[in-house]
Amino acid sequence: MGDLVTSIPTLNPGERLLCGPGPSNVNPQVLQAMQLNMNGHLDPDFWDILVDLAAGLKALWRNPDGLSLCFSASGTSGMEAGITNLVAPGDKVIAIHAGFFGARLADLARRHEADLVEVTAPLGQIAPLEAVEAALRANPDTKLVAVVHAETSTGVRYPVPELSALVRQVTPDALLMVDAVTSLGGEQVEAAGWGIDYGYSCSQKSLGCPPGLSPFTVSARALEVQKANKHRGPYTYDIAELARYWVDRPITYHHTMPILQYYALYEGIRLGLEEGLERRWARHQDAGQYFQAQMRERGYTFLSDPQHQLWELSAVNVPEGVDGKEVQGKILRQFNIEVGGGLGPTAPPIWRVGLMGVNANREAADRVLAAFDAVLPR
Repeated sequence: MGDLVTSIPTLNPGERLLCGPGPSNVNPQVLQAMQLNMNGHLDPDFWDILVDLAAGLKALWRNPDGLSLCFSASGTSGMEAGITNLVAPGDKVIAIHAGFFGARLADLARRHEADLVEVTAPLGQIAPLEAVEAALRANPDTKLVAVVHAETSTGVRYPVPELSALVRQVTPDALLMVDAVTSLGGEQVEAAGWGIDYGYSCSQKSLGCPPGLSPFTVSARALEVQKANKHRGPYTYDIAELARYWVDRPITYHHTMPILQYYALYEGIRLGLEEGLERRWARHQDAGQYFQAQMRERGYTFLSDPQHQLWELSAVNVPEGVDGKEVQGKILRQFNIEVGGGLGPTAPPIWRVGLMGVNANREAADRVLAAFDAVLPR
């Protein structure tokens, strides 16, 4: 048996401009909020904070009805919770995907023994609405349709409003589940207006907060489905149990919350509402489209269909003959800038450049462009 250390070095992670697929840099005011005096999770003053935070989440999701709360875990928890709360073994689920995270949605439905139907497309494309309609008509007993709004692995946006209208027309009783992990806070997301029955996101991308939380929203009709679901999923992700802590008074203890993480989320949402969601969406759009135009001028191309291009995340094709990982490493070590690579074993050679949260501006885009220019001259 080896010896045990008696000390470890002082923590000094170094400065980074985080322009990969997430996390993004934390807003300095959010970091300040994490320095505030910490309440306990059973402190009645913290319960008052939760009331205001729930109101902020409703505003962020644009969902005045139903329930908008948060899981004390990453965005993947929100993904799995949607399946476990709304789907029983044997229920028909249609998963629409053409990327890593959409495929994970399908995998989770399969793990929870749903009767899974997959509608897919090549990477960089969207699964056509015509193919979705055909799947819906062939499966009128569909209980849930699941899709990723902003697919971070490919830089593609799915047309959720059109999908929602299609689902309501063909299978009106089916619920619509939407992954808004990248899009919430970075572009228009209208849970009520778009007919989203269950949406989930994360704290560390367009919201500019630290990783570790998964904000979610549930429609009133999805809550009725959840209550009628006799298949109880994990206690940790049980929406009804969580609501007894967040909403009911006196509360029912659910779990020990990471209080400082919730302070951070509170401040991140407060800042977003103070900026104005429409202005915040426009800032993300301007930064992303500026970066993409500049890269095109340099001769780069993108994986994503230009008709469905995200602006929060750009999937840049690595030019032939270039070692993409080597370029990433040089940008990191020489310029302290993180950009991402392809995700998953089937990913093509790409760089994933994110401009989200406090990094959604032309100044950050110019720093990334300058790094590419230095490492890989045009």
